[in-house]
Amino acid sequence: MSVSTGKLSNSRDGSARSSRQSPKMRVLVVDDELSILELLKTALNALGDYDVSIASSGASALKLVNAQKKPFDCLLLDIQMPQMNGVSLCQELRQRSDYRDTPIIMLTAMSEKKYVDQAFVAGATDYVTKPFDLLELRSRLGTARKLVQEHARAADSLAVARKLKEELDTNLQFSLDDPIAIEGVERALGYGEFENYVTQLSRGHRFNSFVTGVKLDNAKQLHADLSSSDFRDALHDIANAISKLTKAEESMLSYRGNGTFLCISYGKKNALQTNCETQLNQLIGTLQSRRKPDHKIRAIIGESVSTRALTKFGALYSLNKALELVDTRDLHAKEVVAFSKRLPQDRVRPNVQVQKERRAYEMVLQQLLKEERSLGGRSQA
Repeated sequence: MSVSTGKLSNSRDGSARSSRQSPKMRVLVVDDELSILELLKTALNALGDYDVSIASSGASALKLVNAQKKPFDCLLLDIQMPQMNGVSLCQELRQRSDYRDTPIIMLTAMSEKKYVDQAFVAGATDYVTKPFDLLELRSRLGTARKLVQEHARAADSLAVARKLKEELDTNLQFSLDDPIAIEGVERALGYGEFENYVTQLSRGHRFNSFVTGVKLDNAKQLHADLSSSDFRDALHDIANAISKLTKAEESMLSYRGNGTFLCISYGKKNALQTNCETQLNQLIGTLQSRRKPDHKIRAIIGESVSTRALTKFGALYSLNKALELVDTRDLHAKEVVAFSKRLPQDRVRPNVQVQKERRAYEMVLQQLLKEERSLGGRSQA
């Protein structure tokens, strides 16, 4: 673990000033290596922004959690621990309402993809591999602090919204571009957790990962027509269908707002492909039939994109590219539908014109026959 003394000293001065402005972040570090525990406790306490507690096992961590009057603000968990490992501890903590949204950072030497997957599925917020730089860890903790603050603000807003809902008997509204959480779906990650997961894959040189966009067709109109709860149900059905369709590949997915999901798989052959669209929509239809909704929904699958990148920005570029591709395919599909609707009308116009011309021609012929008969009669006379 590398720490620059000069940088740490400067950071300590700045942190001391900031700590007077905001309360310290209460962090619990869980690791079976006592040397790591003592080093992190000393170093983070020295930064001034953190109040650090330590535990050497999952069982002792739970006892410490139970003894707190106020929940910890963040947890750093090692994965490889005897009896209860970090993944199991993370799962246990996520079952508790006080720790449902608390940032949990896995701090571990385990860099294999299966451990990364297990950690994020269990509910990890971020993943840092040993050896690590203390200032990088501090940056991750800073992001976690912002997340805690956002959750606090969201909780306050939600409480106000619920009160309004009770008073006005209306549904809790959300904008189309809000990346709302999709709960109760296997391997569905939150917005930030998904980005951290993809970034960790790029750090681990997992160059064979591919990301695919999936979009709710006609999302803007459906968001306007449906109630918030019905629109949320539609998104949940799509997420559930994606999860079921990619279960064998153990693909991760995330809702990104605007009716669009991203799904990441390991290996090109395992990536969600456009030819799976029919099967995906059949699954969505099956899930929807249980509720008998007023609007039938369907999803569009975009082209997959490789996440081959050495940097976080490169990995995030791949995510944005996948979103662009599914938007492009959605636009193309709408253009095809619009053209097909115009096509029959174009065919009807000539037929109508031909019929009009035919009737006019028949009338002319009838008129000529009448005149011929009248001429014939006059000649006989």
